[in-house]
Amino acid sequence: MRERVRRLGRRLRPRSIRGRVTTLVAVLAMLLLVPSGLLAGMVARKQLADAGWLDARHAADVVAAADRAGRLESGEIMPSVAGAELIQIVAPGPRVIAASPAAKGLPPLTDVWPTPQAPQSDVQTCDQRRLGCIRLSALRVSDAADSTVVYAGGPVRRLTSTGVFDALFAVQVVVLISLAVWAAWKITGRTLRPVEAIRAELATTNVGNLSTRVPEPPGDDEVARLARTVNGTLERLENAKERMELALTQQRRFASDASHELRTPVAGLRAQLEEAMLHPDETDLRDLLTRTLRDTDRLQAIITDLLLLAKIGAGAPAAMTEVDLAEAVRLEVRRRDDRLPVQVRLTPGVLVNAVETQISRALTNLLDNAQRHARGLVLVEVRRAGDFAELSVDDDGDGVAEADRERIFERFTRLDASRSRDRGGTGLGLALVRDIARAHGGTITAGASCAGGARFLLRLPLAPSDGPVPTVASARVR
Repeated sequence: MRERVRRLGRRLRPRSIRGRVTTLVAVLAMLLLVPSGLLAGMVARKQLADAGWLDARHAADVVAAADRAGRLESGEIMPSVAGAELIQIVAPGPRVIAASPAAKGLPPLTDVWPTPQAPQSDVQTCDQRRLGCIRLSALRVSDAADSTVVYAGGPVRRLTSTGVFDALFAVQVVVLISLAVWAAWKITGRTLRPVEAIRAELATTNVGNLSTRVPEPPGDDEVARLARTVNGTLERLENAKERMELALTQQRRFASDASHELRTPVAGLRAQLEEAMLHPDETDLRDLLTRTLRDTDRLQAIITDLLLLAKIGAGAPAAMTEVDLAEAVRLEVRRRDDRLPVQVRLTPGVLVNAVETQISRALTNLLDNAQRHARGLVLVEVRRAGDFAELSVDDDGDGVAEADRERIFERFTRLDASRSRDRGGTGLGLALVRDIARAHGGTITAGASCAGGARFLLRLPLAPSDGPVPTVASARVR
């Protein structure tokens, strides 16, 4: 039974918030207005009844005063109070000795006879069929035993009947409840209109297009905050989708690069080993091991570069610290054993916020590139330029043609024979430098060097610093 009641309640409960709010307002309005209407009806009926009694008493007082003053010479009384047309002066007996036109020819209106101790009484009687129910005030004219009594009053007003008042206030309550329900329905609909717009916009949003935004109503109410929260969520989803697409692109690119670049050295390594197995007596073991180790080192370098490119491209978080570019250059140059001495022009105290290992790797790649193509000069400079730190690496090699200065930063780009694989590069060094620069909010460009070769210029945002601007130090480091 209880389960049936619960099911019936769920079935009857409005499904929409608008319907629920309207139903709640209707219930509250009935709980408040119905008792208020009943109370108001009772008060109104009492007030009208009291007004009727007051009219009757006033009329009786006026007639009694006139009788005592001897101003009633004839047997006819003219009413002077509206609503009290029935007036009689009755002598003991009882005997009607004077009456108003409305009460003329009628027997005494009531048999109530006030006493000297209670000279006035209020009476409501329905004994007179011809008159119906009437309200009277019975007043003794004097304290004498044979004093006459004045009856004054009138029919009970129809508006004071219970049925009329109940109907009147019932209509009033119904009208007020209807207005409350209508207002709640309209106001709730207007309030929830932005929510419906948000729902409709979200219904058209799909994974393929997360750039849509729901309309934001003005103000700072709950609906406006909901719209802003939804738009913030859509923006985060869009960013997450872009990051996911970028990660997938990086993954596909990594797979493509790996299959493209690893296939040749692996195939060469396999060919050497197979040839050694076919002709073991003709194979120089030391030469085979040397060539195999060289190819293995190349494979290891390519794999390391590919993994680092994938890590940087995926935006993997890394701890950033203040890096002194001049000090980083000194450390890198000192640990290297290059075929050409490296000249440096360093401005100390040029600080950048960066991942130190990545900056070191970018510098290593730039120096490796310069050493491979320089004839006799490699120059590294560190300086300030506005809000940026600049690190340039120059060589006196063949340089880079202007048409190739963008393409050279693409992966596995080979411009000519002078930049072929036998020079020791993996084809990923400059691509790594470009990705590291972008990850740090900087740029890398290729241009012409004053020495006639190539110049690679790395620009990174300066870290906040209030110290003085140091002078440039020049040196030649082997």
